[in-house]
Amino acid sequence: MGRDLDKERFTEAEFARFGERAKEQLAVLRELLDTPGFGQGPITIGAELELFLIDEEGRPLPRNSEVQEALDDPRVVLELGRYNIEVNLTPTPLAGTPFEVLSGEVQETVSAVDRAVEGGGAVPIGILPTLDTEDFTVGAISDQNRYRAMSRGIRRLRLEPFLVKIDDLELSVEDVILESANTSWQVHMRTPPDRFARLFNAAQLATGPVLAACGNSPFFLGRELWEETRIALMEEAADDRDVQRRERRDGRVTFGSDWVYEGAHELFERYVNDYDPILPDLTEGAERHEVPELRLHQGTIWQWNRPVYDPADGGHLRIELRALPAGPSCADMAANTAFLLGLTLSQAERDLTGYRFAEAYQNFYRAAMHGLDAKLSWPGRDGEFEAADLVLSLLPEARAGLLGAGVAVHDADRALGVMEQRVRLRRTGSVWQREALARFGGDRRRLVRRYRELALSGLPVHLWD
Repeated sequence: MGRDLDKERFTEAEFARFGERAKEQLAVLRELLDTPGFGQGPITIGAELELFLIDEEGRPLPRNSEVQEALDDPRVVLELGRYNIEVNLTPTPLAGTPFEVLSGEVQETVSAVDRAVEGGGAVPIGILPTLDTEDFTVGAISDQNRYRAMSRGIRRLRLEPFLVKIDDLELSVEDVILESANTSWQVHMRTPPDRFARLFNAAQLATGPVLAACGNSPFFLGRELWEETRIALMEEAADDRDVQRRERRDGRVTFGSDWVYEGAHELFERYVNDYDPILPDLTEGAERHEVPELRLHQGTIWQWNRPVYDPADGGHLRIELRALPAGPSCADMAANTAFLLGLTLSQAERDLTGYRFAEAYQNFYRAAMHGLDAKLSWPGRDGEFEAADLVLSLLPEARAGLLGAGVAVHDADRALGVMEQRVRLRRTGSVWQREALARFGGDRRRLVRRYRELALSGLPVHLWD
């Protein structure tokens, strides 16, 4: 999904041919994944950070193409909304000081984007509190064929309006532009094929308590909703199922409905068999191992944790961890990454398929709704626990997972220390936003302006005033 397309309209014949190629390429991918030695190598991590552009008042500023042009940086790409932009960070080895490296690059790139915004700045935040309904028009979609084609492709499948119902909020829209209300911090971890199932299942389990500790999206359209409202909004704003497609269990944005038992090919097969194409861009002359249609199709199914096949440099697999919100600061995103990766690595040492998937599923949505107050379960422990207590008890396991992967002690301890202090003080981004809004008398614009100042400082949110 990172590249633009040559056109925005496709014929029914192109949709059909694209589907056929994706099915054919499943066999090619299965063969590649089964090749001895494929994708082996040291674990590397990378990340994508989505940002909001704002004006001097704190309102969304639809100028992403101008900012991208001013920066002239290949790491910076356009996102769905004209007031969104994405920074692709440089992959780095997990061994060593990865969180120090990530944090430094986040601080550098966010500051650079902020400086490039004439008459405003940049904000790493899950949902911008100053968004209003007039910000979600067709004209707010970025001027790229791929986004217009994606909108057409989903509307081809869903004739009904998109209905968003979150607590007392009910909203009906005609397009996928509501997706632009959400910005994320998406982490990639390179994974050998023979370890994929264990690592992916562990990531599914780990995401619940990690999400509980990093909520940063409490407001949408003037309402106070979930601790991480982004989760519900993304799932409903891009659901291509209409009355004719209710038989499919999962929406296009989903946590999933079962463990992985064999490997990554299970998920790719599910994506091809269960989901209709929405971007049938056909590639001619590609090398066999590139499987371009399959990769493009996979990029249009936004499971909260999903597999990525990359053919570059001989090819490898990654797990993309998509549930974390953007922000609040570079230190917070490094801490969230350390906790999620460390917990994933430590839990991959156990067989999770005996633990009911429904409990991991329930943990995820409870965490999104209630944050550190959520009641969560955990394998091998009886009963339910308050998320804050569970997180504190899991930090040593996450530390062991990181050190076992070669992360330097001081880097792991610094990042996990931020997480520990945030949880002990119960100072997530969502908590800070709610308290700040009350302090500012309900002035959302003032809230955003102050948030930006503190986010750019680099201080973790538990130290914000």
